[in-house]
Amino acid sequence: MKDFKIVSEYQPTGDQPEAIKQLSEGLRNGSTFQTLLGVTGSGKTFTMANVIEQVQRPALVLSHNKTLAAQLYSEMKQFFPDNAVEYFVSYYDYYQPEAYVPRTDTYIEKESSINEQIDRM
Repeated sequence: MKDFKIVSEYQPTGDQPEAIKQLSEGLRNGSTFQTLLGVTGSGKTFTMANVIEQVQRPALVLSHNKTLAAQLYSEMKQFFPDNAVEYFVSYYDYYQPEAYVPRTDTYIEKESSINEQIDRM
């Protein structure tokens, strides 16, 4: 795996350096849960990209809507052009793939529920 190296003309400013330091130390010290809070446009994505670069570990970034997910994907792809950046949006509230249980000779049909709100977005 290639090292994570940010490609950007910007440097962390304001509260970002301290947030990067604290989040990176938390990950190195085994913190299970951490939260980065900030208003729109405060540089949360750039801060997280810097944390990824600092700790040199892959990350799973979650978004509450597909518009923001696409924006996060685009920005992370720009920050890390030499690394794999993937994007996935699920439209399902529930998905059970088909299955077969040999012991009882039972076939379980595929079952799913599409989230209509996400599908409309």
